[in-house]
Amino acid sequence: MNPDIPLQLLGGITAREFLRDYWQKKPLLIRQAIPDFESPIDADELAGLALEEEVESRLVIEHGERPWELRRGPFTEDTFSTLPEREWTLLVQAVDQFVPEVAELLEQFRFLPSWRIDDVMISFAAPGGSVGPHFDNYDVFLLQAHGKRNWKIGQMCSSESPMLQHADLRILAEFEESAEWVLEPGDMLYLPPRLAHFGIAEDDCMTYSVGFRAPSAAEVLTHFTDFLAQYLTDEERYTDADAQPVSDPHQIQSDALDRLKSLLAEHMSDERMLLTWFGQFMTEPRYPELIAGEELIEEDFISSLQDGAILVRNPSARMAWSEVDDDVLLFASGQSRYLPGKLRELLKLVCSADALHSDNLGEWLADEDGRDLLCELVKQGSLGFADE
Repeated sequence: MNPDIPLQLLGGITAREFLRDYWQKKPLLIRQAIPDFESPIDADELAGLALEEEVESRLVIEHGERPWELRRGPFTEDTFSTLPEREWTLLVQAVDQFVPEVAELLEQFRFLPSWRIDDVMISFAAPGGSVGPHFDNYDVFLLQAHGKRNWKIGQMCSSESPMLQHADLRILAEFEESAEWVLEPGDMLYLPPRLAHFGIAEDDCMTYSVGFRAPSAAEVLTHFTDFLAQYLTDEERYTDADAQPVSDPHQIQSDALDRLKSLLAEHMSDERMLLTWFGQFMTEPRYPELIAGEELIEEDFISSLQDGAILVRNPSARMAWSEVDDDVLLFASGQSRYLPGKLRELLKLVCSADALHSDNLGEWLADEDGRDLLCELVKQGSLGFADE
């Protein structure tokens, strides 16, 4: 994608301008980002997803059994028949993994790294429905899909911002309104991290939320050190060879900290290990149980492709790749694999193509390393044969 071509999705500015002036800096209201947008899923279908065991869903009822009552799915049909006429919201996570037409929406956001995109959450709200004033620690695009929603924008927040006492929801106790807009179908609002916002449905309305993965420093330190620890032997310990006699045996001297920092730096600064962990972490599927591979014999697998079979990405799979010296590194659904640099173009194809078949795979079906990679991705579950 050319970063200097004006995009309708961004209100006529370029991706370069958006990233320079707005991304993680300030909000942007885009009228008719997707003109005449019609949601590929309606309220009844969204409610149907919320009945499914494997789908993550929530209901927020402003005046339920207690203020801002939160219920977690899966729900039953009786749940929806007993809801009040106003002031409730249904939220369904990762709808893009279950409805291909919703997943297609993400193609419009390819000016951003695909491994940064988390999911498309869809909410349906009855008139007056809201989840209260709050903030997120990640970027979000809010696309209005049906009806009208009033959005109020507030202050920048932090972990120190006062919250209402609530066991499940992080609702701001104070909201300092700075702007207000009403969004109609096709309108979109971009919000940077930590900006307070408060959306209220003016009528029956549906909103798409495109959220982004942003690991916290705590997550990075915890998960990366756990990852490193798998590869360290018990013999790698704090040492103090050539230490000098001490005047006070109870004092921890600064040179002990220097040795400790050297021990940590030796491993924490390993860029290859950091890249391997980061790629695996950022491609971990939201629903690992939906990544199910199948056993197959490579000869039969290749014959099927040559006979016209089509491979497609598992909707729950996430993929990315990177370069390491002359080699390439593929990340697929939380796993990684080093590959020879000659497979660079195949990796690009695997990560980006809607479907893989004999026409676009071409010579890769004759390459032993290429065949082995495709076969392993099917065994792992990130790729699978399209339904007949």
